[in-house]
Amino acid sequence: MKLTRREMLAASLAAMPTVGALASSPKPVAWPQLGVVIHSYGIRIGADRRKGVRPGFSDPLVFLEHCHELGAAGIQVGIGARDRAYVRELRRKCDAYRMYLEGTVQLPRDRKDLDRFTAEVRTARDAGATVLRTVLLNGRRYETFNTAAAFITWHDQAYHSLTLAEPVAGRHRVELAVENHKDLRSDELIALLKRLASPRVGFCVDTGNSIALLEDPLAVVEALAPWARTTHFKDMAVAEFADGFLLSEVPLTQGFLDLTAIVAVLRRARPGIHFNLEMITRDPLRVPCLTPRYWATFQSLPGRYLAQTLALVRKHKSSRPLPHVSTLPEAQRMEVEENNVRVSLRRPR
Repeated sequence: MKLTRREMLAASLAAMPTVGALASSPKPVAWPQLGVVIHSYGIRIGADRRKGVRPGFSDPLVFLEHCHELGAAGIQVGIGARDRAYVRELRRKCDAYRMYLEGTVQLPRDRKDLDRFTAEVRTARDAGATVLRTVLLNGRRYETFNTAAAFITWHDQAYHSLTLAEPVAGRHRVELAVENHKDLRSDELIALLKRLASPRVGFCVDTGNSIALLEDPLAVVEALAPWARTTHFKDMAVAEFADGFLLSEVPLTQGFLDLTAIVAVLRRARPGIHFNLEMITRDPLRVPCLTPRYWATFQSLPGRYLAQTLALVRKHKSSRPLPHVSTLPEAQRMEVEENNVRVSLRRPR
């Protein structure tokens, strides 16, 4: 079931419980002033690229100005390798706005890629970032791998990349924060980190991603919190479909996650941790957990996790259609995206 374009835009711009909301009114929740993750603006960034806008919205200085106007506490953004003048200006503006800066960096693929990685780490450090979020897999595990063997090969390569990256982080006195990115379950991530045994590598705790790997969201936060370095703070809505379930980011307090408990767990483990809003505006993700391919890399995972997740989906299934924006004109999709971020940044009273 989909809303019309007019209905979708009207619902979002009214800042009411939008499509995907699970309750008639927002749930009260206490959290600190939020930063913003660049991935919250995928539609706008894509539009800039198609139009050849330079500098585009993903440029750290451009993104910083926008988030300052929103009243955000900081930003998490890919900084890249920049010249000294750019780095000085970025640091100066962060200081002037009293905003924090976190970087996003791609791990080195091999030793030949170390120069690129080192340059990006050095740039981020000089700009004032002390935490760099990274991922092991850019895609989703159940969509990327058809066989257990392919997954194991990737897993070994991912660990090798971490072993290459860790000494660089140490030399430049920054911390790498590996996101739970629909690639490894929490126990697998913890095992990887314990094997690496480095104080310079921890987690970017995403509060919603691991539902797609049949994990309870609060249990994931509790498991990863001792190693947390930063966050992707989001709320989620769910619904069933024939092959599994649908998963959608929705504005904060409009989904089913216990945000109050999540904040409390992370603050206890890491009192100064940054809470970075990642509000991705897109159609629902399909999690085909009832298909054979989904299970290609989960051959030893007990079936109780499937049962528990489907029970969670049925308990919290959205009473409204989940958000669909792909049929909207680009300008309207950008407007919905911007509104979703602004609504999420409004702190409940």
